[in-house]
Amino acid sequence: MKVEIWSDVMCPFCYIGKRRFESALAEFPERDQIQVEWKSFQLNPQMKTEPGRSINDYLAETKGWTPDYAQQVNDHVTNMAAEVGLEYNMDKAVLANSFDAHRFLQFAKTKGLGDAAEEQLFKAYFTDGRNTADHATLIELGTAIGLDAAELKGVLEGTRFSEDVRRDIYEAQQVGARGVPFFVLDRKYAVSGAQHTETFLNALQQSFGEWEKANPKPLVNLADGANCTIDGECD
Repeated sequence: MKVEIWSDVMCPFCYIGKRRFESALAEFPERDQIQVEWKSFQLNPQMKTEPGRSINDYLAETKGWTPDYAQQVNDHVTNMAAEVGLEYNMDKAVLANSFDAHRFLQFAKTKGLGDAAEEQLFKAYFTDGRNTADHATLIELGTAIGLDAAELKGVLEGTRFSEDVRRDIYEAQQVGARGVPFFVLDRKYAVSGAQHTETFLNALQQSFGEWEKANPKPLVNLADGANCTIDGECD
């Protein structure tokens, strides 16, 4: 059964949601039958990459908050992240347009490395304070998970996978996503936000139960013996 997850690199709740979903999946007995696919979404397609600019200043300007309130919000999500074992260093976060990071993800997906790429991007942004729009940084992250540096460089220098990113964003609108993270299970059920592990586990159990009824496992024939066929022939 497929689970599609729409997210953006700069979304703090997406990384937290990833960890909580992973915890639910670890508790799910049929986890080996779950296929996870990461999908692209841009919270702010017009965002400019501005290394050195404070994320508190950016939030204050774009949301009408005071810098002090922006700091309180970031402290809150940092504490949430710590509860699931993640280290957020929001003071080091580099404001970056995420489009090329999403193209990086789309390329990684073609190599079966979508989850590894998503993990690298989140860690780079929230923990390590890396510029996730910088091509050299993306190539370094890619080689760390086994992508070919030269091939990835060629992707980033061109426009490949741009349509894949746009298609994911369009699909998000079609399935009703108004924000991220957004989890869609078997294209029947949706879970919005970084819900608790129990919520994800319940969603997996409900959706998989229905999926399994519609996709029964074939019986395994352990042995053949004397029998009669439906046309009346007997051994």
